[in-house]
Amino acid sequence: MTPIELRADTPALHEGVYLNFGAHGPSPRYVVEAADGFTRDHEFDATARDPYDAAFDAFDRTRERVAGFVGADADEIALTESTTAGINAIANAIDWQPGDAVVRTDLEHPAGTLPWQRLERDGVEVRVVETDEGRVDLEAFAGAVDGARLACFSAVTWTHGTRLPVAELVDIAHEAGAFALVDAVQVPGQLPMDVDEWGADAVAAAGHKWLMGLWGGGFLYVDHEAADALQPSTVGYRSVETPMADRYEFAAGARRFEVGSSNPAPHVALAEAIEVIDEIGVDRIADRIQELADRLADRIPDERLLSPTTPESGLVTIDVENPDATVDRLASEGIVVRALPTPDAIRASVHAVNTRTETDRLLDVLESEWD
Repeated sequence: MTPIELRADTPALHEGVYLNFGAHGPSPRYVVEAADGFTRDHEFDATARDPYDAAFDAFDRTRERVAGFVGADADEIALTESTTAGINAIANAIDWQPGDAVVRTDLEHPAGTLPWQRLERDGVEVRVVETDEGRVDLEAFAGAVDGARLACFSAVTWTHGTRLPVAELVDIAHEAGAFALVDAVQVPGQLPMDVDEWGADAVAAAGHKWLMGLWGGGFLYVDHEAADALQPSTVGYRSVETPMADRYEFAAGARRFEVGSSNPAPHVALAEAIEVIDEIGVDRIADRIQELADRLADRIPDERLLSPTTPESGLVTIDVENPDATVDRLASEGIVVRALPTPDAIRASVHAVNTRTETDRLLDVLESEWD
């Protein structure tokens, strides 16, 4: 399969110019059909097979598929609803004490800020590492993480599209004795991802962006040793070894973060989406995204380009006078991008399924912004 074939199989891309994959990646037909097929079988043929067995087998297959895709073992993968759900699952599984500290950067999505704001109400200190143009100063990070209990940061920033040095930041956190939690939602589907190389204790992500899966198909990687020390605050029959026992024991590994009767369909779709991306090849996708993002960045005036002049991902952030008005104006021309709150700018998210004609169309319509 090629990116152009994937584009042809994605109905939302047949009209207009869609450049918002960093928020939502419209699904190809076969991803939706995989979810629909499972749902029909599960609901219409419930007398043919135990519905719990069918659901649990679907979960098992998806865990195996996700694990192979990100370089983990299947028992290190929990199936979640979203990146936010994964980060909250970790935040709620630690026995926080007043005076404990969490470190995050000022580049984090609300998924990586709101859980810590809640903990602040209980006396947990939140240290924010200030950054410059999407870059984290390693010395500043080391200073902030000293004595902290957990550090949370993004692998690819949603604000600038910069790639943070994940393995180095994880090493610094571990040297300080802190748990390392990575928000990786902007990685799977556009860049290679190997959680073993990163060395983080936990990595939260989802499939509804660059993987072009469905909403609700998230996943959480948790390292074997890290999982043993975590006690989730929610418990259900999927998170324990023996649901009917008088005293429960959490399931080994990451499965302790799964709870009860969640809908398997988004995770069936996630497995199908990964299959499609793997068939094209992540390296091939990354090269195509780089080509298109370079083409876009090359024609944006330097003073207007808030992402690196050589983009590090498909996320390209552009300074305009009125981001919301510009997004609306572009929408009236059939071009979909999004406005960012910080920095006050617009962001185009270029995928391998996009074309040179589409990036050129965006640039042509933006010309009036820098006249």
